Amino acid sequence: MKRIGMLTSGGDCQGLNAALRGVAKALYNRLGDKVEVYGIEDGYRGLIEGDYRRMKPEDFSGILTLGGTILGTSRRPFKQMRVIGEDGVDKVERMKDNYRKMKLDCLVVLGGNGTHKTANLLSQEGLNVVSLPKTIDNDLWGTDVTFGFQSAVEIAANVLDNIHTTATSHGRVFIVEIMGHKVGWLTLHAGIAGGADVILLPEIPYDADRVAEALQRRSREGKRFSILAVAEGALSKAEAQMTKKERKLSRAQMAYPSIAYRLAQEIGEKTGQEIRVAVPGHFQRGGSPCAYDRTLSTRFGTAAARLIAEENYGNMVAVQNNEVVAVPLSEVAGKLKSVPVDCGAVLCARDLGICMGD
Repeated sequence: MKRIGMLTSGGDCQGLNAALRGVAKALYNRLGDKVEVYGIEDGYRGLIEGDYRRMKPEDFSGILTLGGTILGTSRRPFKQMRVIGEDGVDKVERMKDNYRKMKLDCLVVLGGNGTHKTANLLSQEGLNVVSLPKTIDNDLWGTDVTFGFQSAVEIAANVLDNIHTTATSHGRVFIVEIMGHKVGWLTLHAGIAGGADVILLPEIPYDADRVAEALQRRSREGKRFSILAVAEGALSKAEAQMTKKERKLSRAQMAYPSIAYRLAQEIGEKTGQEIRVAVPGHFQRGGSPCAYDRTLSTRFGTAAARLIAEENYGNMVAVQNNEVVAVPLSEVAGKLKSVPVDCGAVLCARDLGICMGD
C-alpha cells in the first residue's frame, strides 16, 4: 500500500485542480486499491498542524475545469520555516512528524518559488517529495513553462483587447498594470498578444522620458490612443540603481497605490495627454484554466504519478522542449527565471516598434 499526501501552497492559479486530478487518477489507474491519497489542507499550514483528510476517487471527478484549489492554500514564507515563533513550534520538525504520523510514502507539492524552497528543504530532511511547478509568473527555474501562466496571459491579453475599444473611442492613453513583482514574462506575452504600444518589465528599467517620447511620436503620427502594459514590479532607471532595501523603502513611501499610478502622473505631466489606469489584479489568477493549462497540468500530474511509482523522489516535474522531464529539487530551489533582455520575445516586441522604456 502506498500512502500519498498532496498539498497546494502559495498563491492560487488556474490548473491546480487539473494537476491534482492528474496525479490522483494516474495513481488510482496504476495501483488501484493499493494506493491511498490524502489531501493536506491549506498548504504547509496543514502539514504543520496535521490538518488532512483521506481523499476518494470521486473527489477528483469534475474538477478538470475548476479554478482555485479543492485543498485550499496559504503562504508560508520560506525564511520563516526555521524560525521558532512565540508558540514554540518548530515548523520543520512538525512537518516531518506529521508526515510520519500519516505514514506517507511521498509528499506531492504544487507551488511556486517559495514553495519549492520548502519542498527542497523537506527533501533534504529525508522526506520523499515530488513537486509540480505552478505560477502565473512563469518564473520557476528548470521548466520552460509553469501551469497557470497561459491562462493568465489570455486574461491579461483580453483586458488589453477590451481597453483598446474605449481608448480608441476617447482618444486616451491607458496603462494596464499586469501582475509580476519580480519578472515580466506575463506582461511581455500579454503585451505582445494584446497589441500594447509600450511594455515595461522589471528586467528592463524604464526612463519616463523615453516612454513620453514614444507616446508623443504616436500622437504626431495621428494615433488617437496608446496602450501601456506595465508589470507591477517595473522599475525606473533610478530605482534600478538602488539597493533592494532602498528600493523597498522607496516603494513603501510612494504617494501612489502602485507603479502604474506613479507612471501615469509622470507621463501625464510630460505629454499633457489624458491618462487612465486599469488594474485587473487577481482576475488574472482566477477562473477556469485554458485548454493549454488543462493539458499541461494533466501531463505534469501523470508524470508525478510515474515518479512516485518508480520511487524517483526529490524531483520537480518540468517541461523542456515540449517534453516532460524530472529536474532535481536542489537545482530548482532558490533560482528565479527572469526574462533575458535579449530573448526572442523581447526582440519580437522591439521589431514591432513596441517601446520597452529604455
